[in-house]
Amino acid sequence: MNDYVSVVIPTLNEEKNIGKVIHGIRKNLRCKRCEILVVDGHSSDNTVRIAKKLGARVIYDNKGKGSALRKGFRSAKGSIIVSMDADLSNEPKELNLLVESIRIGYDVCMGSRFMVGGGSEDISGIRVVGNKFFVFIVNLFFGSKYSDMCYGYRSFRKDVINKLNLKENGFGIETEININAMKADLKVIEIPSTEKKREAGEAKLRTFSDGFMILKTIVKNIL
Repeated sequence: MNDYVSVVIPTLNEEKNIGKVIHGIRKNLRCKRCEILVVDGHSSDNTVRIAKKLGARVIYDNKGKGSALRKGFRSAKGSIIVSMDADLSNEPKELNLLVESIRIGYDVCMGSRFMVGGGSEDISGIRVVGNKFFVFIVNLFFGSKYSDMCYGYRSFRKDVINKLNLKENGFGIETEININAMKADLKVIEIPSTEKKREAGEAKLRTFSDGFMILKTIVKNIL
């Protein structure tokens, strides 16, 4: 129970959400030593001011979600790292299950919206179809048994981050993690997760352009 836990949150103009996210983490995360690390893409609103006021550590990266996560992982102080979105779509009540999965011996724990007990209030029909297609292709070529591919609520042992050899700058980062975890023969578990609707602000994901980026990530790793 003495593990240092880092919660890494990429942000871009999330002033209406970030305060609630941080309060939710502090209310639910059971750890004596932890940090909230916000990786901000140079927001033009009050995201950074609010995050700092509430005690989060803030660093900067504006190259995309993948780049922000990679920088956050490198900068994290914790032996356990959780990646979490800033739009209130991830349930803070699930944090301890993500952390405990690492404590009991897994290298990577991935939230899944498509396991029994999981779900989504926010995913469109076309995104469900795309996600299932990506899951099928990755499972076929890499021998995995994933149920979800494009969901960012995850936890990691800090000392396996380098083994993941992450390079993606954009939304392909989650798929790259899934693929490279298999390539590195890491001990991976999925747990049910419920995705909530974004509470405020504009979604950053663009279904078709980011879906094409994810497909490129898969093809690049197959060839």
